Amino acid sequence: MAEIVSMQTAAELVQAGEVIAYPTEAVFGLGCDPQNEAAVMRLLAIKQRPVEKGLILIAADYSQLLPYIDDAAIPLERRAEIFSSWPGHISWVLPASAKAPTWITGQHSSIAVRVSTHPVVRALCHTLAMPLVSTSANRAGEPALIDSAELLRQLGGDIAALVAGDLGGAAQPSQIRDAISGQVLRS
Repeated sequence: MAEIVSMQTAAELVQAGEVIAYPTEAVFGLGCDPQNEAAVMRLLAIKQRPVEKGLILIAADYSQLLPYIDDAAIPLERRAEIFSSWPGHISWVLPASAKAPTWITGQHSSIAVRVSTHPVVRALCHTLAMPLVSTSANRAGEPALIDSAELLRQLGGDIAALVAGDLGGAAQPSQIRDAISGQVLRS
């Protein structure tokens, strides 16, 4: 059964290929090393989510996302809007780089990314020196979890740990917008 752990312990678990839960701006998230295919597949199995849908990457700063996105393909007219929204509670669907793993992009040629405002997420990504996979901590079709005790009751047998920390106070998960069209995909 998973326990609540420190940031350092959580970082070590991610580096060891484990799936962890952590607080975000609005809900608890599930995360792992985006380069570790086995960890991502374990996360998808916990979530009961098909790989084809793709996943969000969450980071402490834009530079951590550069290996996964095609920066040159971001339209000039969208760049100010995207970069001024970060750190923030908006995830953007950006063109994926050729190096972005298909277990992250799914069936898409794009990738959803966010530079988080949450201090736990930012510190964890800084400690790891990389982004994390980020998806809400719940099984597909179930409500996102906002209570740590309920998270541990439902998912504690499937995850390695829950990072200590409080939710950020946002009323709902991040808005998702398309960087090419500007269209809101999830409000």
